[in-house]
Amino acid sequence: MIRRVVTEATRQGGSGVAQDGEPPRTSHSKHTPGFAVSLIWETTADTTVGGDSADPTVTTHSFVPAPGETRALTVAFPPDSVAAGPDFDPAAAGAEQLRILPGLAELFEADAPGMHRTDSVDYCVVLNGNIELDLGDGENAKLAAGDVVVQNGTRHAWRNPGTDPATMLFVLVGAPRITQDHENESEGQA
Repeated sequence: MIRRVVTEATRQGGSGVAQDGEPPRTSHSKHTPGFAVSLIWETTADTTVGGDSADPTVTTHSFVPAPGETRALTVAFPPDSVAAGPDFDPAAAGAEQLRILPGLAELFEADAPGMHRTDSVDYCVVLNGNIELDLGDGENAKLAAGDVVVQNGTRHAWRNPGTDPATMLFVLVGAPRITQDHENESEGQA
């Protein structure tokens, strides 16, 4: 369980705790045992501080932020062997991921499980365990607790080839993607 403490400004001008406990958008996978995700918080382009501390995550439609928005979430990754087990049902697991990872699961590539790309800069912190960042084309980075990845909108997947689960904290910052036409214009100006 992830504990989330949310602070708020008090009427007297001080600080207090508004919420303390498991985030309401926490899901534990039935079809991929050991996989769990908690949406910790989100901001929108018009988020302000010092006012309402109502939980914005309860109405979140997408775990992928639009430009100017953020999402903070934790993900527990079971060993990859879970998906290789005889009882694993990829269709049921995929349908479940669409429900518990809205906006993100739709980006997973059908022919390359787990591979995806988001229009965001992601700060990815390994909280515990060991995990691999798969960048495709055979490029991997082996990571351990305390390691941080800055994911710049590139195609990737997270793999856990070990025997123990790994948990990560992600902060996604929505950003516009440079289009191919824009890249070509920039090269012509250099």
